[in-house]
Amino acid sequence: MEMKWFLSKIQDDFRGGKINLEKTQRLLEKLDIRCSYIHVKRIFKDNDRLKQGRITIEEFRAIYRILTHREEIVEIFNAYSENRKILLENNLVQFLTQEQYTTEMSKTIAFEIIQKYEPIEEVRKARQMSFEGFTRYMDSRECQLFKNECRKVYQDMTHPLNDYFISSSHNTYLVSDQLVGPSDLWGYVSALVKGCRCLEIDCWDGAQNEPVVYHGYTLTSKLLFKTVIQAIHKYAFMTSDYPVVLSLENHCSPAQQEIMADNLQTTFGESLLSDMLADFPDTLPSPEALKFKVLVKNKKIGTLKETHERKGSDKRGDNQDKETGVKKLSGVTLFKKKKTRKLKIALALSDLVIYTKAEKFKSFQHSRLYQQFNENNSIGETQARKLSKLRAHEFIFHTRKFITRIYPKATRADSSNFNPQEFWNIGCQMVALNFQTPGLPMDLQNGKFLDNGGSGYILKPHFLRESESYFNPSDIKDSMPITLTIRLISGIQLPLTHSSSNKGDTLVIIEVFGVPNDQMKQQTRVIKKNAFSPRWNETFTFIIHVPELALIRFVVESQGLIAGNEFLGQYTLPLLCMNKGYRRVPLFSRMGESLEPASLFVYVWYVR
Repeated sequence: MEMKWFLSKIQDDFRGGKINLEKTQRLLEKLDIRCSYIHVKRIFKDNDRLKQGRITIEEFRAIYRILTHREEIVEIFNAYSENRKILLENNLVQFLTQEQYTTEMSKTIAFEIIQKYEPIEEVRKARQMSFEGFTRYMDSRECQLFKNECRKVYQDMTHPLNDYFISSSHNTYLVSDQLVGPSDLWGYVSALVKGCRCLEIDCWDGAQNEPVVYHGYTLTSKLLFKTVIQAIHKYAFMTSDYPVVLSLENHCSPAQQEIMADNLQTTFGESLLSDMLADFPDTLPSPEALKFKVLVKNKKIGTLKETHERKGSDKRGDNQDKETGVKKLSGVTLFKKKKTRKLKIALALSDLVIYTKAEKFKSFQHSRLYQQFNENNSIGETQARKLSKLRAHEFIFHTRKFITRIYPKATRADSSNFNPQEFWNIGCQMVALNFQTPGLPMDLQNGKFLDNGGSGYILKPHFLRESESYFNPSDIKDSMPITLTIRLISGIQLPLTHSSSNKGDTLVIIEVFGVPNDQMKQQTRVIKKNAFSPRWNETFTFIIHVPELALIRFVVESQGLIAGNEFLGQYTLPLLCMNKGYRRVPLFSRMGESLEPASLFVYVWYVR
């Protein structure tokens, strides 16, 4: 039956005789078989017996079987099929219940899967599934590791803003390094498309009374402030409906600050939050209450009540002194000189700051006594790391009440990043990374914020929100650990390195990121000369004490004995967003681009 179906699908393409590589690739796509050109090219070459660059219908069938009849999938199919040819509806229900942990299982779900993935009409009509249908189902999004429920906003979005982790970027306008690299609108656009909700804008006085955005005292290029916010306006709510915070690093004179205020109001209009919400006079509003709103984070003069009373009045020329520490880069060197001067703040800009007032962090005690609910602190990574080690409990108490932003230290002139996990562990809401720099920190950032529909807001675990909690990431008491077991079965069409000439020596590393006690790394053996379908069949077990903060990262590497291992692809996701059962792990490049169909095939289970 399968053979008859197969021939009916392809014989027209062979009416003119043999077909070449390009036509082979197109025909595979027509059959809904996702394949990497580089792997197809190698398999085509191996099966082209006459070596003329053209293949017969029989040779095409051999190529098709190599791509689709993966041994590990055949084994699963045969275990549930009574005759090794067909899965009855009941067999599929059994597989979904026992292996895929499908709760609320019904024949309707099995029927829908058959209708969607079974390509052979008579099998589909009989409510059965052939191997062709089963392999398409196992390769579908439904069998991916990431839970479908986490692809949409499912968390309670009515808590105050300080109860959420918020996707945040640092020096968003840079697309390479901090000293001489280009400033680019693409920095803002790509961050917003990735779900970033807090953007940094470094503002300076520009010519013709037009404020500019660039990294002060360096040779980075300049962008007009109004152009930047027009780009932000266009892309702000493309990926997420929830509020965007513009964190202004403001070095402008009062006159140009007034122009900034004018630009902000003209560009964003009603979207710009410029007054308290009636329901939130003395608490931070929720992401839900601030949907489609843009918030300005900057220094502020006076109280929210005074701002409210001034609404509608002419504020031009009205400015006041605010003492501030200005960091000055000398030349293009890496050290910073610090001098304190008074920065005049234009009232027109100050009055656009409502729930995100930038306030210098002095100490936890000072914040406890004097900090207002709408005041946020920005703390450099070095100071924050020291405080998190010495005074973790006080730090967590602080982040329960106040939005805290952590930013990379100034000496990271190459735009490198720190590991954000250590600051998420203590409840810091805005852990700001250089989005333009690929690597482990951005993999963790992208992986964490896949959750909750990629909305850029993730509700913090209850122990980082509730006042009666005594949570300390370095000293875990009363935990209910999860035992996570991952059987790494195989790789599927893994990406190839430039040096591997189609046959890489591949290995996989599985890492856990979370509280210090949960950090762990395990790796497989190396499979020689096979990036197309390496089989590991190795099982790894992890005991995870704080699953709510844990991220799991899969890294595929090609072994290099002289130059060291070469990165091929990775995938990172929150532990609690992992499906159980047989699952496909999609892989992403260092730059965060999908490497489909390259993936890992795993079996996952965990119990608490």
